[in-house]
Amino acid sequence: MPYESLWPLGSLLKRSPNLRRKAILAIALLATALHVGVAGASQQVLRLGQNAPYNFLAFANADLGATSPVSRAVVLVHGVRRNADDYYGYGLNLLKKAGLEAGDTLLLAPNFLTAEDSRAGNDMPLWARDKWMHGTASSNGRRGIDSFVVLDDLLLYLADRQRFPAMQEILLIGHSAGGQLMQRYSILGDGDERLASRGIKVRYVVSSPSSYVYIEDSRLQDGSFKPVRTVMCPSFSRYRYGLDRAPFYLTRQNLDARQLFRRYAARDVTFMVGEQDNDPWHRVMDRTCGANMQGAHRVERQLNYLRYEAFLSSKWGVPVDHPQITVAGIGHNAARLLATEIVADTLFPKR
Repeated sequence: MPYESLWPLGSLLKRSPNLRRKAILAIALLATALHVGVAGASQQVLRLGQNAPYNFLAFANADLGATSPVSRAVVLVHGVRRNADDYYGYGLNLLKKAGLEAGDTLLLAPNFLTAEDSRAGNDMPLWARDKWMHGTASSNGRRGIDSFVVLDDLLLYLADRQRFPAMQEILLIGHSAGGQLMQRYSILGDGDERLASRGIKVRYVVSSPSSYVYIEDSRLQDGSFKPVRTVMCPSFSRYRYGLDRAPFYLTRQNLDARQLFRRYAARDVTFMVGEQDNDPWHRVMDRTCGANMQGAHRVERQLNYLRYEAFLSSKWGVPVDHPQITVAGIGHNAARLLATEIVADTLFPKR
């Protein structure tokens, strides 16, 4: 609706971006109360965090303010465009393909926002451009909240037995930029450890990221993994490609590389990528030297990372079995990827 149609309020909103953001947040809260949205989407504002609560925008297929009987939650993290509403639609198609319904499965699409986004509010953590996908802290709005912490807080929210008394499983899916966040969280995150005692299983799905975090300094060279001996790319081992200068979120855990890999290897992690996601010059492809050392394109980088896991498994004697699927006929397209039968069968094998 154009602002002018709300005259005289419209002209005031047009002149004041800050007031406009507050008005949009108020509308989002109203939408929560009315449980409405585009194409069945419910845009809702969650209250996350325990010691210093903050607001966070999400789309869901249920009223998150009410007690729910669901036993499963699917959390789907968007790409670099921060279009959580679109990803909510992709998630609905995935659940439909898998034969799952809102009565047993909650779909939640969180929205990581910047200060420039129309849905942003000053009481929300806001990141500079794509920094949210690194797992690091918000720099605007509610500052200092790591996107890894947001995922921790979402897990705790979904594990709350007052809200979800029957919750048994949480599936975290990230695609593209969201896949970068999820790949790093599957290694660095410790939020799932608090859910194990409540009988809730957490699964991770890493879909089509353009780079990965490696746990130590070996990279694939001349067909095998060897320590890198070069000064041509000093950033290859820096976070977010390696663990040099890792964020405090990880360093506070006091884990060495072997301990980190042992914990990660025991997690339920699935990788997937489209067979045609093989363009080295894709418009949102990471082409820094640290990323290029991981492979030429997304397909190669994912398969190389599975080889890297096998290398570390042999090196440290730690079993690892993380399945991977390459989906035929699909490029870098979340909508098409998540609508395939093979993805539904892989992610929900016992449906």
